[in-house]
Amino acid sequence: MRGHEPDDTRSAEPGERERWRDTRLTPAQRAEALIPLMTLEEKVAQLVGVWVGADASGGGVAPHQTDMGGGPEWPDAIRQGLGQLTRPFGTAPVDPVAGARSLAASQQEIVRASRFGIPAQVHEECLTGFAAWRATVYPAPLSWGASFDPELVEQVAARIGRSMRAAGIHQGLAPVVDVTRDYRWGRTEETIGEDPYLVGTVGAAYVRGLEGAGLVATLKHFAGYSASRGGRNLAPVPMGARELGDVVLPPFEMALRLGGARSVMNSYAEIDGVPVAADESLLTGLLRDEWGFDGTVVADYFAVRFLERLHGVAADGGQAAGLALRAGIDVELPTVDTFGAPLVDAVKAGAVDEALIDRALRRVLTQKAELGLLDPDWQPLPGPADEVRLDDEESQELALRLAREAIVLLRNDDAVLPLRAGQTEQAAGQAGQAAGQAGQAAGQRVALVGPVADDPMAMLGCYAFPAHVGPHPEHGLGLEIPSLREALAGLVPDLAYAPGCDISGADTSGIAEAVALAEDSDVCVVAVGDRAGLFGRGTSGEGCDATDLRLPGVQAELVQAVLATGTPVVLVLLAGRPYALGEETDAAKAVLFGFFPGQRGGQALAEVLTGAVNPTGRLPVSVPRDAGGLPATYLAPPLGRRTQVSSVDPTPAYPFGHGLGYTTYEWSEARVAGGVTDWPVDGEVQVEVTVRNSGDRAGAEVVQLYLHDPVAQTTRPVVRLIGYARVPLEAGESARVSFTVPADVTSFTGTHGRRIVEPGDVELRLGRSCAETVATLPLRLTGDVRDIGHGRRLQAPAQIDRNPPEGRG
Repeated sequence: MRGHEPDDTRSAEPGERERWRDTRLTPAQRAEALIPLMTLEEKVAQLVGVWVGADASGGGVAPHQTDMGGGPEWPDAIRQGLGQLTRPFGTAPVDPVAGARSLAASQQEIVRASRFGIPAQVHEECLTGFAAWRATVYPAPLSWGASFDPELVEQVAARIGRSMRAAGIHQGLAPVVDVTRDYRWGRTEETIGEDPYLVGTVGAAYVRGLEGAGLVATLKHFAGYSASRGGRNLAPVPMGARELGDVVLPPFEMALRLGGARSVMNSYAEIDGVPVAADESLLTGLLRDEWGFDGTVVADYFAVRFLERLHGVAADGGQAAGLALRAGIDVELPTVDTFGAPLVDAVKAGAVDEALIDRALRRVLTQKAELGLLDPDWQPLPGPADEVRLDDEESQELALRLAREAIVLLRNDDAVLPLRAGQTEQAAGQAGQAAGQAGQAAGQRVALVGPVADDPMAMLGCYAFPAHVGPHPEHGLGLEIPSLREALAGLVPDLAYAPGCDISGADTSGIAEAVALAEDSDVCVVAVGDRAGLFGRGTSGEGCDATDLRLPGVQAELVQAVLATGTPVVLVLLAGRPYALGEETDAAKAVLFGFFPGQRGGQALAEVLTGAVNPTGRLPVSVPRDAGGLPATYLAPPLGRRTQVSSVDPTPAYPFGHGLGYTTYEWSEARVAGGVTDWPVDGEVQVEVTVRNSGDRAGAEVVQLYLHDPVAQTTRPVVRLIGYARVPLEAGESARVSFTVPADVTSFTGTHGRRIVEPGDVELRLGRSCAETVATLPLRLTGDVRDIGHGRRLQAPAQIDRNPPEGRG
């Protein structure tokens, strides 16, 4: 073992010893030059994080950092160097400027304390924005999916990334590209949706935004986490190879290849009895050897220790560390544990090969070099701490724009929406001017009832700072988050309000007041749904799983009681999962869904309700009809649909991709370009359709392209999404939408376990949802069965040609 005095290399030394500081070398060359100079303890120190909180005074590490999961005291933790700092902003409320100063001071301590003076890589959560006090909270990922707008999601991610870099953060633990498989899973709200193509394209866009801002994006959770048995968090996954290959893995491929993510976080799951954290075939064989990933794999928090304590595949911490390293995990998070003394002792005892440590270290140091952390002129902050602003007008406007695009109108019988009391002809950008004019035309009396109607927290997902970190009453939320009631009251004069019940309680005593308000009104808006939290502190979120899909508490009783009054009801759901809307809600005249729409979500909902904004969101998940049946996504083969051999009908109340608005669209001239009917298994076709806004106001149609493969060597979903385009159109405007569809997107895992393109008859279906087909285009894939690998084409990109010549086609 090599040994050195603590200050051996702090003075300038010529020659080979300082090559790792040379910015003319590649990051990989610099890492290779440094590794031989390090002791075993120094190497291992680069493979761990330490969980700290920023000092509210700006003076450095918070006093009680060891409360966050244990670990050594600060001076001992940084003596040999440090790989990562865990969540300095996301631990407790701290002013952003003070937090940036505190982080900079901590980094300077790390540099001074260790022999090579390498700063730590700092990571934070950023699923709904920078998870810090007073940082803008954007809509949750299900809202990203509902927008069907990757370009906007990329802009949001870039904005988040810039704010994090300004504060001294290097790595964001997002996006989640797990595909929703069971809505009862509490982390459904963190997913983008139930379709791998939607998740992959939107997730890749988020990655591009974050990486483009200079942050390392981290894909979560590789892989299979969302397919747990019973929808329970961290439960076994009984998934087969085809579900893994055809549903779960494609979004990770897309986020890596199309987004450029430089980090991956392992899944807690065990797939068919093998914990992912110890699965060499997945983390190395697939991810690195087959896919060519050369970034870092970071452990989900405590995942390495879980190999011993939850999975039972390791006898102690040293063995768990060895299994994780061999599988391909490079960094243990959140704090020093098995990759500390247990790993060092295992190497010295010959139980773990030091070459595995060098392999992980090479990746870690290469990434640090890419981030400038090995540079001789490194500075702890990109700019002055006084310029750190985490919530500004531009960020809020971007959050509002995404919230507006993500709200989904599911039903609007008798055109009960928009509310006459708040109706305005002004465009969404002028919505704020409508307050003084609302409610004057018809004098419609509007009641607002429901437990989420006046709750700002109902806008936030579980990874928003106020929900994730927990209550700190002395600090408040740190943001202005208007509730639906506050926002709607500005557009609807004399708005009557009663909560009716709590979100999750059993008390029904308030329902009578809500019923009385409804009876005295012309229309009643009933707002129900979730409150996000962690591990039982909410009705949605990590560790907040559901046994069925009934609305929490007595909210269903409230809805039914108000419906029984006969007053027209507008049902508004603010939730992190789709709740069942069966026969008991069929009497509702209108249904709106908002998937935790962020700090400006109340305004967006009020604008949609009153007509200032035309809703354009589409469902990223199906909304089931039956609360007690097994939740199933639309990606089902024929026997997964309604059949004559079962009394259970799984047909959803509202299908994936569904959404309405306040205008109408006409589709015409759908065709395959050139009149092609044969489609080579290694070729492509062009699919075209003209869409016209035939209504009297601006809107956006979402053109969806689905594949139907009627005969294949394995059972296939009846339809699956392979392309989409969000098409904004002014009243009367037309657009020609063209998809370039490579045969690669028809591929699936065949009977021999290889991904193939199979010849035969297929249909390309253009539709408004997975269940509403507008045009069917039959084609025949020609040629021999074609094996296809990771290098396949992943997308069917769309082109929009506005106001095409009449009669084109």
